[in-house]
Amino acid sequence: MAVTDTTSASSANAVAGAMGNVTSSADIEQRFLKLLVTQLNNQDPLNPMENAELTSQLAQMSTVSGIEKLNSALSGLVSQSSASQVLQAASMIGYSVLSPGNELTVSKDQAAVPFAVELPSSASDVKVVVTDAAGKTVRTMELGTLPSGVNGVTWDGKNDAGDAVAEGSYRYSVVAANGGVAVNATALSFSQVAAVKQSGGSVALELTAGRSIGLSDVRMFL
Repeated sequence: MAVTDTTSASSANAVAGAMGNVTSSADIEQRFLKLLVTQLNNQDPLNPMENAELTSQLAQMSTVSGIEKLNSALSGLVSQSSASQVLQAASMIGYSVLSPGNELTVSKDQAAVPFAVELPSSASDVKVVVTDAAGKTVRTMELGTLPSGVNGVTWDGKNDAGDAVAEGSYRYSVVAANGGVAVNATALSFSQVAAVKQSGGSVALELTAGRSIGLSDVRMFL
């Protein structure tokens, strides 16, 4: 019985459908070849499949197989890259890193507490306010004009009266403006890296300050 062009089209659709339902490259090739042979055996002798159509289907098969191999290769590269990042990040354990955060720690053997202020643009009026655990202001520092970028700052661990504050944890906030227009400043603080973990395909650093940051958040490490 002769098979019309509609049958050829149906066979082509069946090939595409079968390819979409399997994941193994070998399974795809086997099913494709079986369907292609069936299609060739049942084609209309008076209206055989065009060479261009056959070539197109073979090209589709080759493309699907090539994409699968490319995906496998890329997955392997991503895994190797992630493992390399973890190893590189692990070398930072025990070091202090500067990253977005507003924690300040005063200790007896530390003469000054370093931190930093990051500005997207220069500011003519920058002020830092240090508060204790209860939220009470202990020190206000007028920094004046600062350029854009990361600006290092130190606190001598004294309050506004000039007396040394008690050891412990403090926090600070930054208010910046340029000609009366507010500038969105970012508070940066130092904290020691306690551990490294891989999460969601990226590497995260666990800090002793109790927060987690990405490698891109690190501005400096000591």
